Amino acid sequence: MSTVTARPITGPEAWHGSDLVRTTDWIRPISAAAIDEIDRALRIVKARGVAWRDIRREDFPLPGFSRDLAAVSHELEHGRGVVLLRGLPVERYTEDELRQVYWGIGAHLGAARFQNAHGELIGDVRDELRAYGQVNQPGVEQKPGEPMTSRYKARSSGPLRFHTDRADVVGLLCVRQARRGGISKIVSSVAIHNAILERRPDLLMLLHQDYYRTREGEELGGNRRWYALPVFGVRDGRFTSQYSRTFVEAAQRIDGIPKLTAAQDEALDMLAEIAEELCFEMELQAGDIQLLNNHVTYHARTAFEDDAAAGRDRLLFRLWLSMPNSRALPQGFEALWGSVEPGALRGGIAQA
Repeated sequence: MSTVTARPITGPEAWHGSDLVRTTDWIRPISAAAIDEIDRALRIVKARGVAWRDIRREDFPLPGFSRDLAAVSHELEHGRGVVLLRGLPVERYTEDELRQVYWGIGAHLGAARFQNAHGELIGDVRDELRAYGQVNQPGVEQKPGEPMTSRYKARSSGPLRFHTDRADVVGLLCVRQARRGGISKIVSSVAIHNAILERRPDLLMLLHQDYYRTREGEELGGNRRWYALPVFGVRDGRFTSQYSRTFVEAAQRIDGIPKLTAAQDEALDMLAEIAEELCFEMELQAGDIQLLNNHVTYHARTAFEDDAAAGRDRLLFRLWLSMPNSRALPQGFEALWGSVEPGALRGGIAQA
């Protein structure tokens, strides 16, 4: 069961943005030897004609680099929950080759999960409004004047509020930077928890209780339009948070959903305020792979502006990964995760 701790949660995952300024040990350069292994593995899957989504770990051998990735996996679960792999030479690969490379690396970390109800496994995070004239949302109509959906926000050029994704780990590979903006912001949800405990323990209690959220993005999966889940949970001393205010706000428009109390709203306001206060901002460079443990980290981004003619149109490849070393989750979190057992294949969006 989820428990409420009356003491701060300690450990490396309770970092502040200022901590990441003082050290670079969370940034791990991809060595020349690792790149050689990646190139050899790519030649193998190309020679065999293996499509990127069919690549398994054993199809993409990385004998030395896999040991580095095992250390990354350990740091994500037992360390800060934040790792930046730097230096993948994205310019030398076609987009198809880059998907094979990224998928192959991901296969050495965990199991990819679906990111929408239509089978998306590698998400192209770009300004779809600029590129295509609309945001690609199968089964969802974004009517003028209606509040924007989560996907509409993510796949346009506007800012994104702090949130978690629906998987143990989210990986973002920067293929191209924008002309300006698109700054990545990350924050420890554990540090936010501790700050709220110190300042307003009454509001912390509310965040350990249910908030109603929509099942937006699950238009072909799930049998209800909503579910209830606390923002914060703890099981066996391990923390988890699942948070997106957009989904909470959208649920308020569903008939029969209890209205948020003023105190519940105030708790979310304080969470957002502290997130901005404690966050770390970084500009992802082409070839960076940002890996975040969603149980202990929130991420956001600033608005951006593209210049496609100059090759500065922002493009990230996104992976959602279920991790074999993942933590146990509180009972009741099955509503989102499917399974709460440690190391279980979980997360992502159910397929019809």
